[in-house]
Amino acid sequence: MHQTLVTNIHQLINVRQQTSLPKGSQLAELRVLKNAFLLIEDGKIVAWGEMDKMPPFTNEGIDRIDAKGASVLPCWCDSHTHIVFAASREEEFVDKIKGLSYAEIAAKGGGILNSAKKLNAASEDELYNAAIQRLHELIKLGTGAIEIKSGYGLCLEGELKMLRVIKRLKETVPIPVKATFLGAHTYPLEYKRDHAGYIRLITDEMLPAIASEGLADYIDAFCEEGFFSAAETETVCRAGERHGLKPKLHVNQLNSIGGIETGLKLNAVSLDHLEVMNADEITKLAKSATIATLLPSAAFFLRMPYQPARALIDAGATVALATDFNPGSSPSGNMGFVVSLACIQMKMLPEEAINAATLNGAYAMGLGDELGSITIGKKANLIFTKPIPSVAYLPYAFGTNLIDKVMIEGKFV
Repeated sequence: MHQTLVTNIHQLINVRQQTSLPKGSQLAELRVLKNAFLLIEDGKIVAWGEMDKMPPFTNEGIDRIDAKGASVLPCWCDSHTHIVFAASREEEFVDKIKGLSYAEIAAKGGGILNSAKKLNAASEDELYNAAIQRLHELIKLGTGAIEIKSGYGLCLEGELKMLRVIKRLKETVPIPVKATFLGAHTYPLEYKRDHAGYIRLITDEMLPAIASEGLADYIDAFCEEGFFSAAETETVCRAGERHGLKPKLHVNQLNSIGGIETGLKLNAVSLDHLEVMNADEITKLAKSATIATLLPSAAFFLRMPYQPARALIDAGATVALATDFNPGSSPSGNMGFVVSLACIQMKMLPEEAINAATLNGAYAMGLGDELGSITIGKKANLIFTKPIPSVAYLPYAFGTNLIDKVMIEGKFV
């Protein structure tokens, strides 16, 4: 047994006796304990409280850390990323600045197919080495759990290669990693006029191979005009369900084509993006158990309207925040920036944004019982801040790195 006692914490943020999924107005409930201590045992939280009520821990072997007025909060839980990729796409970034549309960039060989071409030319080791470097950088930025999607292979070997890289990451990094199969990201050129043929490739070849190696936790599809229709999305997800994969879906990024209704019919864990929503869709999603995962840094990078966070929360929906880290539309995994964007551009309260980026992000990966709050029995995956006056200062000072140290399972990284 190894114990660590952290004392003199200025603010212990998101302390909860027990956890459930905060919905609607509950998202603004973020308990902060002032002048606190925290006891960690074998990488898990075992006690917390106010300094003036701290028991006289006399165990001689206990490690003692003086937080010296730092604030401590749970690590970010980033439930939507694409961090396994072969190359950046800054040339497309410049094309967008010059005024080229997504379709024009795609016609030049850009977009998802650009990433697919480069990924299929890269070796598994090359992809792994690049991805683990990105992941270690994200941990230093406070990410304590992450979901990673495939979807740049778009063929049997390419998708398997990506998912094998994600499996290696699971086995080598100290934070929980969830894998999502996104073979239905776009149609490869050879299947542009044969959608049924590519869907058969996914259902009859990719999914059985993925299941035989235990490579995925979830299944995803890009339900959007020009990509996968609502019916095609349902076909892919039903096949995934037969292999034990729960749906987490890209919907309503550019258009509303029935993706939300399809996701709710499938009991999706989360519906992600949601830039384009009408009042009826907001009501339906708010009445469901499905998490609305918002990706404001993608809207920021693409200069698109932001997701209707305020309307979703006011309707009673369960909202999470994630980065969508990918080389094309959100080349950043900085969850602190996402929290700031949520407050500045989507009018989420700081308390709402922090809950959405920690506890609800954990639930969006099936990790709500392990991470996302200061709760006895949960992993001690924690951010130690530089001195800050209040919780609101975290999103307010958006351009400042306020993280002093990151702790994963009770150890500083």
